[in-house]
Amino acid sequence: MNNLHGSCLCKAIEYELDGLDMPISHCHCHTCRKAHAAAFASTAGVMREHFRWIKGQDRLSTYESSPGKLRHFCSICGSHLMAERLTQPHVIVRVATLDDDPKMAPQAHIWTSHDVSWLEYESNEKCLEWQV
Repeated sequence: MNNLHGSCLCKAIEYELDGLDMPISHCHCHTCRKAHAAAFASTAGVMREHFRWIKGQDRLSTYESSPGKLRHFCSICGSHLMAERLTQPHVIVRVATLDDDPKMAPQAHIWTSHDVSWLEYESNEKCLEWQV
C-alpha cells in the first residue's frame, strides 16, 4: 500500500497516512457543515497507527465541537484537517485535504437529516466550470 500525503491550504501542516481504513462518506451534520463552510464534509476513518503528522504540528489548533470530539485545524489558514475522539481507535481525516488520490469513491452520505434546504441531488443538473 502506498502512503498518502495531505496538507492544509498554506502548506504549514502536512500529514501522512498508510491508507484509508474506512470508506469515504459525506457528512452532512450541523457541526461539519459549520466547520467546513460547506453543505457536507468528505471524511474517512484512519487507524491511529496509520496516521502521522510530518510537518507543522506546532501550528495545529484544536476545537472541541461536542463533548469529546476534537477538531484539528491549521492556526494560519484555518484548514480543517482531522477530527478525533480520544476513546476511539481511529481518527477522521478530511479527504479533501489529501494531496494524493485515495483511489476510492465515496460510499455514503451520513446525517442527511441535517441537510440544508437548498441542497439538491438532480441527475440532470449542469456542471459548471468556474474560473477562480
